[in-house]
Amino acid sequence: MSDRVFSLAALTVLELSPPDMVEVAARAGYSHVGLRLEPATAQEQHFALMADAGLRRQTHQRLSDTGVKVLDVEILRLKADTQVADFRALLEVGAEFGASELLVAGNDANEQRLAENFAALCDLAKPFGIYPHLEFMPWTDARDLAQALRIVECAGRSNAGVLVDAFHFDRSGSSLAQLANAVAQQPQRFRYAQLCDVAGPRPDDMDEILRQARNERRFPGDGDCDLHGLLSALPEAIALSLEIPTRQLLEQGVSAFERAKMALDKTRALLQSR
Repeated sequence: MSDRVFSLAALTVLELSPPDMVEVAARAGYSHVGLRLEPATAQEQHFALMADAGLRRQTHQRLSDTGVKVLDVEILRLKADTQVADFRALLEVGAEFGASELLVAGNDANEQRLAENFAALCDLAKPFGIYPHLEFMPWTDARDLAQALRIVECAGRSNAGVLVDAFHFDRSGSSLAQLANAVAQQPQRFRYAQLCDVAGPRPDDMDEILRQARNERRFPGDGDCDLHGLLSALPEAIALSLEIPTRQLLEQGVSAFERAKMALDKTRALLQSR
């Protein structure tokens, strides 16, 4: 397990600036971090790495000082009016940080156009050595594993991936059998996954699912998700990004370092119990 990549996702410690996040990741024992170059929502706290050259320099320096590396950058949204060429600057910054993976959300109800734009993004990303991963989320236009696989296959690019997030896998009602079959046929599509746990039955209200996703996930082993089954279906030793926002703990004064450390410790314990 010492060779496995463990990455601290930005959403887990969203209050931290990127340099501070790198420092916390290093202290907690992570090998990698994920950098949020574009905010997921207009309301969330965001540190403008794309616009702030000084902040990028500080982040590079902290990465160099600690030996922590960047796994992925996020989050690009493919919308109906997306001009894929506009994403070049973000890819350039991602490559500058050494990221190999890119998190992509599908926000276009026209599935054919979504697949075409995803293919164009893969083409744009390829010279940078970056692999775009379409993350399915039940409130987006890539709702579940089946739809994400269909879109990625339609795109037909060698660097196209599907990002499995344990929360979205559970809340979308996706199939472990279908995941295991897809991984067996095309393991190269699954280069990293996002891990957390999920508590309770699936809500009927999509707004509540969205609230839980962004604010209240559980550490691995503390919820009801079949994480052993999920990890068994995914490629062996797949890189794991720990995306576990726990707003309640944040509001109780539990520090970013403590939350990041708990996430990693719980993940290691889960893996050792398999």
